Amino acid sequence: MKRKTFKLGLCATLLAVASGAAVAQEMRIGLQEDPDVLDPHRARTYVGRIVFTSLCDKLVDVNEKLQFVPQLAESWSWNDDNTQLTFKLRSDAVFHDGTKFDAAAAKANIERALGLQDSMRKSELASVESADAPDAQTLVLKLKKPDATLLASLSDRAGMMLSPKTFTDDTAAVGRNPVCSGPYKFVQRVQNDRIVLDKFDQYYNAKDYAFKRVTFLPIPDSTVRLSNLRAGGLDILERMNPSDAQQVKSDASLQFANVSGLGYQQFYFNVANGKRAETNPFKDARVRRAFELSLDRNVINEVVGGGIFDPANQPFPPASPYHSDKFPIPARDVAKAKALLKEAGKEQVKAELAFGNNTTTSAIAEMVQAMAAEAGFQLSLRPTEYAALLSEAQSGNFELLMRGWSGRVDPDGNIHQFVTCKGALNDGRYCNPEIDKLLNEARTVPDEAKRKAIYDQAQSILQNETQAVYIYYQPWPFVLAKKVQGFKPYPDGMIRLKGVTFAQ
Repeated sequence: MKRKTFKLGLCATLLAVASGAAVAQEMRIGLQEDPDVLDPHRARTYVGRIVFTSLCDKLVDVNEKLQFVPQLAESWSWNDDNTQLTFKLRSDAVFHDGTKFDAAAAKANIERALGLQDSMRKSELASVESADAPDAQTLVLKLKKPDATLLASLSDRAGMMLSPKTFTDDTAAVGRNPVCSGPYKFVQRVQNDRIVLDKFDQYYNAKDYAFKRVTFLPIPDSTVRLSNLRAGGLDILERMNPSDAQQVKSDASLQFANVSGLGYQQFYFNVANGKRAETNPFKDARVRRAFELSLDRNVINEVVGGGIFDPANQPFPPASPYHSDKFPIPARDVAKAKALLKEAGKEQVKAELAFGNNTTTSAIAEMVQAMAAEAGFQLSLRPTEYAALLSEAQSGNFELLMRGWSGRVDPDGNIHQFVTCKGALNDGRYCNPEIDKLLNEARTVPDEAKRKAIYDQAQSILQNETQAVYIYYQPWPFVLAKKVQGFKPYPDGMIRLKGVTFAQ
């Protein structure tokens, strides 16, 4: 299968070249998977979002610092009680079918995202009671209750705009031929082989996009993907294998562009979920803290992460405006870890570490097992297929769990569901009513500074109780051909081609 994938990707490249040196300035991007449906209201894959970034403009976007910036909306404002969000829209945006983007079109998209039977955006827009278009450049969203997470949703697929002319009873038609308003328009898709987009000359910022064509090539094997890039069949690839980091950095024909993403890897404790929690030594906060102090995140970064696993100690990455400097990463301190165990009445702690069975997490687990042993922890390792691991975690069949989270632009998505008493992903059943109060309040406060202060209060409690141990921020490692200029990696992992060119 690997060989077949390589041939398919290479064939796509050769076809592009053969059809004409005619297609000048073609950008070829290697994806780790083939995207699912190309309908932003029904899609759910990460690689699909990469394609949509060139295909479908959104109401708002995010910059490198994860701040919301204008895209199809030039500005926005809240009413006094934060139950109404008003957008002022661009007047020069056009869909790929030539129809004009305006407030009526935006209203139709919001209503489709809410009403489509198989829409994946319903929950993201659940706070929206109605969408109104009082004039061509004004969109008003009336909310059932304040929702500070809404802008983040509208900076992703929930805010992507499709031409309402394509909305028919055949809901699958949109995915077969998506008509958006982004810098590139849909041309062709060959399943598991390629997706081809051509430059949209009527785009309002067309001058900022150099490439006449963008071709996305799904190549699941990371080694084959890198070989394709080295051979000239690709110009950019996403998600390089961390083990390749050093050789890529030393290769003068390549460029390494890495950024810490929005997600993280963490250790999570079962404190109140089922029978295994009753005898779990990690029920004691002192034992949890001792375990954290037995770890050296920098060693994990260098040995397993190839230097790209930036050490973490909170759910908000450094690029987020909600990242706090109040919580520095603790240095490894075996003596203090032993003292804490002694204070808890334990000379030795026997426990099981469960984790997803892949190369990277297995290497981390073995390293952590050795580190923790020096402080008095005897960890047995239980590698498990990841989907099964999550199922067992939900049922409480674990003591100590290592898991990852891909992350969200809005801070709520990185913390609320993991630590509130009834949080959907709170598999350890940690519960502190004060945390619930603070995080529920944060959801209703749109002001960034005031909201950050609330998250800092919550983090102070969580850090004091060592609710979880964050290991590293999930990186987005891109590799570029030497000729690519102007590319900037963003923490959301999207590939933005504005200002990107080839060296002449």
